Amino acid sequence: MVSLSPNTISPNATTTTAQAARRFAALLCVAAVTLPVAAFGQSRETSKLPTLQHLPTLQLQSREALGEGDSIRITVFQNPDLTTETRISERGTITFPLVGEISLAGLTPVDAEARIADKLIKGKFVLKPQVSLNVIRVRSRQVSVLGHVARPGRYPLDDTSSNLTDILALAGGVSPTGDDNVTVMVTRDGKTAKLEINVPTMYRTGDLSRNLQLENGDTIFVQRAPVFYIYGEVQRAGSYRLEQGMTVMQALSVGGGVTPRGTDRGVKIRRKTGDGTQAIDARLIDPVQADDVIYVRESLF
Repeated sequence: MVSLSPNTISPNATTTTAQAARRFAALLCVAAVTLPVAAFGQSRETSKLPTLQHLPTLQLQSREALGEGDSIRITVFQNPDLTTETRISERGTITFPLVGEISLAGLTPVDAEARIADKLIKGKFVLKPQVSLNVIRVRSRQVSVLGHVARPGRYPLDDTSSNLTDILALAGGVSPTGDDNVTVMVTRDGKTAKLEINVPTMYRTGDLSRNLQLENGDTIFVQRAPVFYIYGEVQRAGSYRLEQGMTVMQALSVGGGVTPRGTDRGVKIRRKTGDGTQAIDARLIDPVQADDVIYVRESLF
């Protein structure tokens, strides 16, 4: 065997070996990149992943049925000429291109899409139609909001705004003169019921089970908040909103406090009873009730 030392290797041989090593390393890098890409391409082909063109149109579908007056927008994939924006008539129908009049009242949006697609197939207008129906404006399902709210009126129901607090928010919320207890008149299975719901308590306790899901024809009524009256030697006599658990001392502070000529001793309360009114000698820690009339007398000294 012939032993070669580093000194016996010619410079050309060294250069050739280095070039071969670089070419081999380059081939390894190409293989490392090419193999995963090829495998990924093969997996896509074998699994037949859907392209964007074949993905179904995603939309928020209403659980409720369509009704008279609802405004809807209908599109058919790859058929822009069939795009229609219309309103369901009093007969519960719409007029759709090529097909003519179609009855949609009482159907959910998903069922309405299927009915329109079936009409297009039977008429041989579109071979495999992909129909999408969006509800633009709801008029067939509404609730009434009355009383002490910012904007009383009728408001539509949909999937994103169908519970009590959602509708109150649409109405601008309870006004400063409105009561915390909201009256809701609901009709279920032909029977009408009256419910009293304290909205602040519901959020204070975290119990949202009373946040009703409203239905067409329900009515929300916000009555005037209970008040008390204060007069005599106070800074600002008048009527004020009665807060829960309010005491006589708190009521005096709401009225600006006692004047320099007044005294907080010997405060009188006129309170309604079943037989009329009665005068009560009140202490500062006594609770105030709705419609109480608080009188602060003048100090004798």
